Amino acid sequence: MSKNAKNDLYHVCSFCKRNIKITSQYDLPIYDPQTGFAICKDCIKEIYQLIVDNEAENEKKVRAKFIDNLDMVLDKNRPHIIKKYLDEYIINQDHAKKILSVAVYNHYKRMKCMDKNDNVEIEKSNVIMMGPSGCGKTAMLSHLAKMLDIPFAVTDASSLTEAGFVGADVEVAVRNLYYAANKNVEKTEHGIIYLDEFDKIARKSGENNSITADPGHEGVQQALLKMLEGSTVEFTARGQRKHPEAPTTKINTTNILFIVGGAFVGIEKLIEKRLKKNDSLIGFGAQIKGKEKKTSYDDLIKKVTPEDLMKFGIIPEIIGRLPIICTLETLDENALLRILTEPKNAPVKQYEKLMAVDNVQLEFTREALKAVAQKAIARKTGARSLKGILEESMLDIMYELPKSQEHRKVTVTADCIEKKAKPKVEIIEEPEQIEEKNNFAG
Repeated sequence: MSKNAKNDLYHVCSFCKRNIKITSQYDLPIYDPQTGFAICKDCIKEIYQLIVDNEAENEKKVRAKFIDNLDMVLDKNRPHIIKKYLDEYIINQDHAKKILSVAVYNHYKRMKCMDKNDNVEIEKSNVIMMGPSGCGKTAMLSHLAKMLDIPFAVTDASSLTEAGFVGADVEVAVRNLYYAANKNVEKTEHGIIYLDEFDKIARKSGENNSITADPGHEGVQQALLKMLEGSTVEFTARGQRKHPEAPTTKINTTNILFIVGGAFVGIEKLIEKRLKKNDSLIGFGAQIKGKEKKTSYDDLIKKVTPEDLMKFGIIPEIIGRLPIICTLETLDENALLRILTEPKNAPVKQYEKLMAVDNVQLEFTREALKAVAQKAIARKTGARSLKGILEESMLDIMYELPKSQEHRKVTVTADCIEKKAKPKVEIIEEPEQIEEKNNFAG
């Protein structure tokens, strides 16, 4: 500190060593009178700019590394490779597998093209999946998540509510993706979010506005709209409440691919009503009442249009951000039989492996498997109830068998499934036991 003849007060900046004339408290923002350490406002601006430039440079390096790795990622995730992988776990639904395979591959390609300086901007192709309960929507996406090299997160849309109401805010979907990416912001901003049970947030009043509060429906759709079209989402750490002083993480959703799915129960009636209205023409093309052939669910759902989704209760703006409609078919008895035995993680294979631990050879008769499939069809729950039906029929035998370590064969018949009869249990003699018996007899 120094004074000149006019008694002006000066301080020396510890960085630039200039004498700073003090005319106000802003001339020297940082000053310690005990040590004499001081920083002028010009040096603070320069230091701040250095930090900003350094962060920007680091972001460019991370981005460049991410883009460089995309060639290898694209090579490993071509559409036919993705579909072949899904075929190992999902029975039927070939059309849906193709749509998802192409959508994911194009998502990678879009990221690659974003780095090029041209005037062509590729928009996201978000997907809406529709199909009955238990047809494989969630299973398909969960297996896809295991295969992908980019983060993937599943969020239940039915748990989301409008901001200010009890429930989870829409930002939870992005937060789940952030944790799936191990808190890596760059990876999060190029990940995939699957919103399950999306049909549960349809407007209660369908396409018409309601004057009553609808916190879990239209308000959620409006909040999701911002994320779908691309915006910066700010959220607190998992388990923390939102308040002004809470530290937050910011994620740009412009390059995040959104896939939404749901059963959309009842939409087939809206489709049928629209088709009948279009067909009810006077003339030679008109259908005769009483002779109309009933259209199946699979045929109707394939003809879904954005108009049907609006009547169901999805707002037009959301539909515009979900250009690809992917429909899944119902699973018949033959498909359910294949699901029981063919996939890598088939329920029958799981139980065979479990029982083998207790030295038990498990076998299901063809009639037993048919009974399981028919029971699942009667429950109208599709493939998701298959394992539960098997568990019910095998509970007692799985409780009793571990009491002994003898080598046994258990045969599950149709009566075990339909009438809760006990499975057939046979003791299988080991080769040493057979030889010992022969020696004793001789």
